[in-house]
Amino acid sequence: MAGKRGRLRRAIRGHGSLLVAFSGGVDSAVLAGVAAEELGDRCRAAMVVSPLVPESTVLRARSMAQELGIPLEIRKAPLLDDPGFRANPRDRCYRCRKVMAKALKEVAKIQGLSRVADGTQCDDLREHRPGLLAADEEGIVHPYLEAGIGKEEIREIAREMGYGFRDLPSSPCLATRIPYGQELTLDDLQRVARAEELLSARGFSPLRVRLHGRVARIEVMPREMERFFSLRGEIVQELKGLGFRYVTLDLEGFRSGSMDGVP
Repeated sequence: MAGKRGRLRRAIRGHGSLLVAFSGGVDSAVLAGVAAEELGDRCRAAMVVSPLVPESTVLRARSMAQELGIPLEIRKAPLLDDPGFRANPRDRCYRCRKVMAKALKEVAKIQGLSRVADGTQCDDLREHRPGLLAADEEGIVHPYLEAGIGKEEIREIAREMGYGFRDLPSSPCLATRIPYGQELTLDDLQRVARAEELLSARGFSPLRVRLHGRVARIEVMPREMERFFSLRGEIVQELKGLGFRYVTLDLEGFRSGSMDGVP
Protein backbone atom coordinates (compact mmCIF):
# COMPACT_ATOMS: atom_id res chain seq x y z
CA MET A 1 0.00 0.00 0.00
CA ALA A 2 2.84 2.40 0.79
CA GLY A 3 4.12 1.93 -2.76
CA LYS A 4 0.76 2.89 -4.24
CA ARG A 5 0.49 5.94 -2.00
CA GLY A 6 3.91 6.98 -3.20
CA ARG A 7 2.84 6.53 -6.82
CA LEU A 8 -0.26 8.62 -6.16
CA ARG A 9 1.79 11.46 -4.70
CA ARG A 10 4.23 11.30 -7.62
CA ALA A 11 1.36 11.35 -10.11
CA ILE A 12 -0.11 14.40 -8.42
CA ARG A 13 3.23 16.22 -8.32
CA GLY A 14 3.78 15.37 -11.97
CA HIS A 15 0.78 17.44 -13.01
CA GLY A 16 2.24 20.60 -11.45
CA SER A 17 -1.05 22.12 -10.32
CA LEU A 18 -4.55 20.68 -10.11
CA LEU A 19 -8.18 21.59 -9.88
CA VAL A 20 -9.86 18.60 -8.23
CA ALA A 21 -13.37 17.82 -9.44
CA PHE A 22 -15.17 17.62 -6.11
CA SER A 23 -18.30 15.45 -5.88
CA GLY A 24 -19.01 15.32 -2.16
CA GLY A 25 -17.83 11.70 -2.08
CA VAL A 26 -14.90 10.04 -0.37
CA ASP A 27 -12.82 9.43 -3.51
CA SER A 28 -12.61 13.02 -4.71
CA ALA A 29 -12.23 14.37 -1.17
CA VAL A 30 -9.27 12.11 -0.39
CA LEU A 31 -7.70 13.05 -3.71
CA ALA A 32 -8.13 16.72 -2.87
CA GLY A 33 -6.59 16.18 0.57
CA VAL A 34 -3.52 14.40 -0.77
CA ALA A 35 -3.17 16.92 -3.60
CA ALA A 36 -3.33 19.81 -1.14
CA GLU A 37 -0.51 18.23 0.88
CA GLU A 38 1.62 17.80 -2.23
CA LEU A 39 0.83 21.01 -4.10
CA GLY A 40 -0.17 23.52 -1.42
CA ASP A 41 -1.83 26.58 -2.95
CA ARG A 42 -1.42 25.05 -6.41
CA CYS A 43 -4.41 22.85 -5.59
CA ARG A 44 -8.03 23.95 -5.60
CA ALA A 45 -11.39 22.17 -5.72
CA ALA A 46 -14.55 22.88 -7.67
CA MET A 47 -17.96 21.25 -7.78
CA VAL A 48 -20.44 21.39 -10.64
CA VAL A 49 -24.00 21.21 -9.33
CA SER A 50 -27.32 20.69 -11.08
CA PRO A 51 -30.80 19.35 -10.20
CA LEU A 52 -29.19 15.89 -10.37
CA VAL A 53 -27.20 16.65 -7.20
CA PRO A 54 -29.15 16.65 -3.91
CA GLU A 55 -28.75 19.75 -1.79
CA SER A 56 -27.60 17.50 1.05
CA THR A 57 -24.64 16.42 -1.11
CA VAL A 58 -23.69 20.05 -1.77
CA LEU A 59 -23.81 20.84 1.95
CA ARG A 60 -21.73 17.75 2.67
CA ALA A 61 -19.17 18.77 0.06
CA ARG A 62 -18.82 22.21 1.64
CA SER A 63 -18.26 20.58 5.03
CA MET A 64 -15.67 18.16 3.63
CA ALA A 65 -13.77 20.95 1.88
CA GLN A 66 -13.77 22.91 5.12
CA GLU A 67 -12.35 19.90 6.98
CA LEU A 68 -9.64 19.62 4.34
CA GLY A 69 -8.92 23.35 4.42
CA ILE A 70 -9.37 23.63 0.66
CA PRO A 71 -11.26 26.44 -1.12
CA LEU A 72 -14.30 25.03 -2.94
CA GLU A 73 -15.87 26.79 -5.90
CA ILE A 74 -19.44 25.89 -6.86
CA ARG A 75 -20.53 26.09 -10.51
CA LYS A 76 -24.09 25.50 -11.70
CA ALA A 77 -24.91 23.48 -14.82
CA PRO A 78 -28.47 23.85 -16.22
CA LEU A 79 -28.58 20.29 -17.54
CA LEU A 80 -32.37 20.06 -17.54
CA ASP A 81 -32.55 23.00 -19.96
CA ASP A 82 -31.26 20.63 -22.65
CA PRO A 83 -34.19 18.62 -24.12
CA GLY A 84 -31.77 15.95 -25.34
CA PHE A 85 -30.43 15.36 -21.87
CA ARG A 86 -33.86 15.68 -20.25
CA ALA A 87 -35.06 12.80 -22.44
CA ASN A 88 -32.74 10.60 -20.36
CA PRO A 89 -30.91 8.75 -23.16
CA ARG A 90 -28.46 5.94 -22.46
CA ASP A 91 -25.57 8.32 -23.05
CA ARG A 92 -26.78 10.75 -20.39
CA CYS A 93 -23.64 10.23 -18.28
CA TYR A 94 -21.47 11.03 -21.29
CA ARG A 95 -23.44 14.22 -21.96
CA CYS A 96 -23.33 15.25 -18.32
CA ARG A 97 -19.60 14.67 -17.93
CA LYS A 98 -18.94 16.68 -21.09
CA VAL A 99 -20.74 19.66 -19.61
CA MET A 100 -19.04 19.23 -16.24
CA ALA A 101 -15.58 18.82 -17.74
CA LYS A 102 -15.90 21.99 -19.81
CA ALA A 103 -17.08 23.95 -16.76
CA LEU A 104 -14.20 22.65 -14.64
CA LYS A 105 -11.64 23.41 -17.35
CA GLU A 106 -12.92 26.97 -17.43
CA VAL A 107 -12.47 27.27 -13.66
CA ALA A 108 -8.96 25.81 -13.89
CA LYS A 109 -8.02 28.28 -16.61
CA ILE A 110 -9.28 31.25 -14.59
CA GLN A 111 -7.36 30.05 -11.52
CA GLY A 112 -4.19 29.37 -13.48
CA LEU A 113 -4.14 25.64 -12.78
CA SER A 114 -2.66 23.27 -15.34
CA ARG A 115 -5.04 20.28 -15.18
CA VAL A 116 -8.37 19.07 -13.88
CA ALA A 117 -8.28 15.79 -11.92
CA ASP A 118 -11.15 13.57 -10.86
CA GLY A 119 -11.59 10.75 -8.37
CA THR A 120 -12.05 7.91 -10.88
CA GLN A 121 -10.45 4.83 -9.33
CA CYS A 122 -9.69 1.30 -10.47
CA ASP A 123 -12.91 -0.30 -9.24
CA ASP A 124 -14.91 2.16 -11.36
CA LEU A 125 -13.57 0.46 -14.46
CA ARG A 126 -15.59 -2.66 -13.60
CA GLU A 127 -18.87 -0.76 -13.96
CA HIS A 128 -20.72 0.90 -16.82
CA ARG A 129 -19.05 4.33 -16.90
CA PRO A 130 -19.74 6.15 -20.19
CA GLY A 131 -18.85 9.42 -18.49
CA LEU A 132 -15.24 8.31 -18.30
CA LEU A 133 -14.93 8.56 -22.08
CA ALA A 134 -16.18 12.15 -21.97
CA ALA A 135 -13.67 13.00 -19.25
CA ASP A 136 -10.84 11.47 -21.24
CA GLU A 137 -11.87 13.38 -24.36
CA GLU A 138 -11.69 16.61 -22.37
CA GLY A 139 -8.26 15.83 -20.95
CA ILE A 140 -9.32 15.19 -17.35
CA VAL A 141 -6.61 13.26 -15.50
CA HIS A 142 -7.17 10.34 -13.11
CA PRO A 143 -4.40 10.13 -10.48
CA TYR A 144 -5.89 7.03 -8.81
CA LEU A 145 -5.76 5.14 -12.09
CA GLU A 146 -2.19 6.28 -12.63
CA ALA A 147 -1.32 4.86 -9.21
CA GLY A 148 -3.41 1.67 -9.51
CA ILE A 149 -5.59 2.52 -6.51
CA GLY A 150 -9.10 1.19 -5.82
CA LYS A 151 -11.94 1.97 -3.42
CA GLU A 152 -10.77 0.12 -0.33
CA GLU A 153 -7.29 1.58 -0.64
CA ILE A 154 -8.79 5.07 -0.82
CA ARG A 155 -10.73 4.41 2.37
CA GLU A 156 -7.54 3.17 4.01
CA ILE A 157 -5.77 6.39 3.04
CA ALA A 158 -8.70 8.35 4.48
CA ARG A 159 -8.44 6.44 7.77
CA GLU A 160 -4.70 6.99 7.96
CA MET A 161 -5.18 10.70 7.37
CA GLY A 162 -7.90 10.83 10.03
CA TYR A 163 -10.68 12.17 7.84
CA GLY A 164 -14.08 12.14 9.50
CA PHE A 165 -15.83 11.38 6.22
CA ARG A 166 -13.86 8.21 5.50
CA ASP A 167 -16.80 5.77 5.85
CA LEU A 168 -19.44 7.66 3.88
CA PRO A 169 -21.36 5.47 1.41
CA SER A 170 -21.22 6.40 -2.26
CA SER A 171 -24.12 8.42 -3.69
CA PRO A 172 -24.17 8.81 -7.48
CA CYS A 173 -26.31 11.45 -9.15
CA LEU A 174 -30.09 11.27 -8.92
CA ALA A 175 -30.49 10.40 -12.60
CA THR A 176 -29.28 6.89 -11.75
CA ARG A 177 -32.57 6.39 -9.88
CA ILE A 178 -34.64 6.79 -13.06
CA PRO A 179 -34.75 4.32 -15.99
CA TYR A 180 -33.31 5.37 -19.32
CA GLY A 181 -36.01 6.86 -21.51
CA GLN A 182 -38.15 8.13 -18.62
CA GLU A 183 -37.96 11.91 -18.78
CA LEU A 184 -35.89 13.62 -16.11
CA THR A 185 -38.00 16.27 -14.40
CA LEU A 186 -37.16 18.52 -11.49
CA ASP A 187 -40.19 17.25 -9.55
CA ASP A 188 -39.17 13.61 -9.91
CA LEU A 189 -35.55 14.27 -8.98
CA GLN A 190 -36.58 16.21 -5.90
CA ARG A 191 -39.12 13.52 -4.95
CA VAL A 192 -36.44 10.82 -5.07
CA ALA A 193 -33.98 12.96 -3.10
CA ARG A 194 -36.56 13.64 -0.39
CA ALA A 195 -37.52 9.95 -0.17
CA GLU A 196 -33.90 8.93 0.29
CA GLU A 197 -33.44 11.59 2.95
CA LEU A 198 -36.42 10.21 4.87
CA LEU A 199 -35.11 6.64 4.73
CA SER A 200 -31.58 7.75 5.57
CA ALA A 201 -32.94 9.55 8.64
CA ARG A 202 -34.34 6.18 9.75
CA GLY A 203 -30.86 4.69 9.60
CA PHE A 204 -30.99 2.82 6.27
CA SER A 205 -27.60 2.95 4.58
CA PRO A 206 -26.67 2.41 1.85
CA LEU A 207 -29.98 2.71 0.03
CA ARG A 208 -31.57 3.75 -3.26
CA VAL A 209 -35.08 4.82 -4.20
CA ARG A 210 -35.57 3.95 -7.88
CA LEU A 211 -38.45 5.61 -9.70
CA HIS A 212 -40.56 3.72 -12.26
CA GLY A 213 -43.36 6.03 -13.33
CA ARG A 214 -45.00 6.66 -9.96
CA VAL A 215 -43.68 3.46 -8.37
CA ALA A 216 -40.90 3.70 -5.80
CA ARG A 217 -38.63 0.62 -5.88
CA ILE A 218 -36.57 0.76 -2.71
CA GLU A 219 -33.22 -0.97 -2.31
CA VAL A 220 -31.78 -1.52 1.17
CA MET A 221 -29.25 -4.01 2.45
CA PRO A 222 -30.74 -7.52 2.96
CA ARG A 223 -29.86 -7.41 6.64
CA GLU A 224 -32.09 -4.32 7.01
CA MET A 225 -35.17 -5.73 5.29
CA GLU A 226 -36.76 -7.07 8.46
CA ARG A 227 -36.50 -3.65 10.08
CA PHE A 228 -37.86 -2.07 6.90
CA PHE A 229 -40.96 -4.29 7.08
CA SER A 230 -41.44 -3.37 10.73
CA LEU A 231 -41.64 0.27 9.63
CA ARG A 232 -43.49 -0.30 6.38
CA GLY A 233 -46.70 1.47 7.42
CA GLU A 234 -44.89 4.68 8.30
CA ILE A 235 -42.62 4.47 5.26
CA VAL A 236 -45.53 3.94 2.86
CA GLN A 237 -47.42 6.86 4.38
CA GLU A 238 -44.41 9.17 4.13
CA LEU A 239 -43.53 8.26 0.55
CA LYS A 240 -47.10 8.45 -0.68
CA GLY A 241 -47.15 11.88 0.88
CA LEU A 242 -44.33 12.78 -1.51
CA GLY A 243 -46.41 11.74 -4.51
CA PHE A 244 -45.49 8.09 -5.06
CA ARG A 245 -48.50 5.98 -6.03
CA TYR A 246 -46.98 2.63 -5.03
CA VAL A 247 -44.12 1.83 -2.65
CA THR A 248 -42.21 -1.43 -3.15
CA LEU A 249 -39.17 -3.12 -1.64
CA ASP A 250 -36.73 -4.78 -4.05
CA LEU A 251 -36.05 -8.24 -2.60
CA GLU A 252 -32.64 -8.41 -4.30
CA GLY A 253 -31.54 -5.63 -2.01
CA PHE A 254 -29.16 -2.73 -2.54
CA ARG A 255 -26.82 -2.94 -5.51
CA SER A 256 -25.03 -0.25 -7.47
CA GLY A 257 -25.98 0.21 -11.09
CA SER A 258 -29.20 -1.81 -10.96
CA MET A 259 -30.79 0.54 -13.50
CA ASP A 260 -28.21 -0.45 -16.11
CA GLY A 261 -30.02 -3.76 -16.49
CA VAL A 262 -33.41 -2.14 -17.12
CA PRO A 263 -34.30 -2.28 -20.85
